[in-house]
Amino acid sequence: MNKIKNAIRTIPNFPIDGIMFRDVTTLYSNSEAMKEVIKLTCDYWKNKSLTIIAGIEARGFITGSIIANQLSLPFVPIRKKGKLPYDKLSQDYELEYGKASIEIHSDALNGNDNVLIVDDLIATGGTALASIELVKKLNGNISGCSFIIDLPKLGGKEKIEKEGIEVQALCSFEGH
Repeated sequence: MNKIKNAIRTIPNFPIDGIMFRDVTTLYSNSEAMKEVIKLTCDYWKNKSLTIIAGIEARGFITGSIIANQLSLPFVPIRKKGKLPYDKLSQDYELEYGKASIEIHSDALNGNDNVLIVDDLIATGGTALASIELVKKLNGNISGCSFIIDLPKLGGKEKIEKEGIEVQALCSFEGH
């Protein structure tokens, strides 16, 4: 897992002072580290009776679609508000300085689906918890959530686990 963590660039004071931004674009351009991400994630979830992978916009699309392909499962995008063209459900969530919404197509899941939610990073958990609510609104079963990076100081992983949902994070970084 050091290969993964070492491939992630840290940019101090972005987007604001005091934030240590974890830039996964350097990970995505490192084929050996990405192979490790996909292998570890697929090995962890392959025997969990998943039926669908849901990726959170935007970087969850990258990892999630590769995982879906490797596990021979369909991929469903969870998008920012206003990006989906068909009938959809929305879920609001809190940001540090306001609110945002994410959406999923109303016919993306059914009550028989066992869903793995994928994103690049878990911080406060707002987007992930909103994604969980969208899956529940469509009567899907949450099998778990998978992230490349956990920022444990911000508590998002703990919030999801308190909901009784299994969480995988491949590496963690201290701080914000």
